[in-house]
Amino acid sequence: MATPLGARGTARSTTTDSHPASNSTPLILSGATVVLPTGTVQNGRVIIKGTRIAGSAPENAQITDVTGHWLIPGFVDIHNHGGGGASFTSGTADDVVRGIHTHRLHGTTTLVASTVTGDMDFLAQRAGLLSELAEQGDIAGIHFEGPFISPCRKGAHSEELLRDPDPAEVRKLIDAARGQARMVTLATELPGGLDSVRLLAEHGVIAAIGHTDATYEQTVQAIDAGATVATHLFNAMPALGHRAPGPIAALLEDERITVELINDGTHLHPAALQLAFHHKGADRVAFITDAMDAAGFGDGRYMLGPLEVEVSEGVARLVEGGSIAGSTLTLDRAFKRAVTVDRLPVEDAVAALSANPARLLGMSDSVGSLEPGRYADLVLLDADFELKGVMRRGEWVVDPQLG
Repeated sequence: MATPLGARGTARSTTTDSHPASNSTPLILSGATVVLPTGTVQNGRVIIKGTRIAGSAPENAQITDVTGHWLIPGFVDIHNHGGGGASFTSGTADDVVRGIHTHRLHGTTTLVASTVTGDMDFLAQRAGLLSELAEQGDIAGIHFEGPFISPCRKGAHSEELLRDPDPAEVRKLIDAARGQARMVTLATELPGGLDSVRLLAEHGVIAAIGHTDATYEQTVQAIDAGATVATHLFNAMPALGHRAPGPIAALLEDERITVELINDGTHLHPAALQLAFHHKGADRVAFITDAMDAAGFGDGRYMLGPLEVEVSEGVARLVEGGSIAGSTLTLDRAFKRAVTVDRLPVEDAVAALSANPARLLGMSDSVGSLEPGRYADLVLLDADFELKGVMRRGEWVVDPQLG
């Protein structure tokens, strides 16, 4: 178990969601500003019947007035290492569920559990545990961040455990995940990198370029081989240069790439975020948390894999070396910052937090929007974009208690 070392704060109640919206009685949330893929609707309504959003209102529906609020889709996080004092890399199944629930309390209704670099046998074992949670619907799959990354850009990964991306070892992790592997982050310039990208593409697993020291030309080769995601763009990769543009230029210019951004005010300057949106467009950006155990828990000492982390004033850094070690971000904070500090249109922020990551996961037909037929996964915000309610699969995780 990845137990926080002297961590302060307490985790909120975990393990189960509560407060049913009523699976037997349809519910209409009426009067809100509703963000849909086709545009924003004033004085709109969302109809919930069972676990799904319905297209028409049954006669016996309960009507709840949410005038003055925003209704947006539940958030989809494709890169998350833990929360609530629990690690997805080393915690028990109960710990992982606690971490999942912590993020649900902050609006993340669909989550991919990310691991950090470890011994191959250990990672295969973790894949087995996490795949069980994926099979029962607690998570949307597994993201392996490491060990196939560059020692030059290792960040908060143990250098002793890094290795080149041998396709046979990549295949070992895919097999261990039993069909639940969703993404693997690789330094594609390393020996075996391009062949590993091709292998991942053949198996329907996202090949993500990250923790890389690649040149511009090497990055283009990886994209042509099938890579489709940039792991936390700008972080853990060479800076953009005017003579040697490096991976950032290649990742920004290619429409086949969706870029992850950590919008916590620590990992990125607002100008870098605007640069990404300018070049990618709102449909090729995915906000992530890259959260570690301390998210939703508090400052203190933690373990991230085998490395000790100090969290102070919400910023996580390695005790040895001081590198940023993931984040303590939750996606409700990322959303509010996007629209109040970065001044993004609400529709663009919703796309980055819901529709785009859902598309990457191949889940657009079930999550990521408030269209009929999708799961009733939604977030209710007040006029100041503060979270007031969270619904997942038609049940309130955070009950707005509006009467």
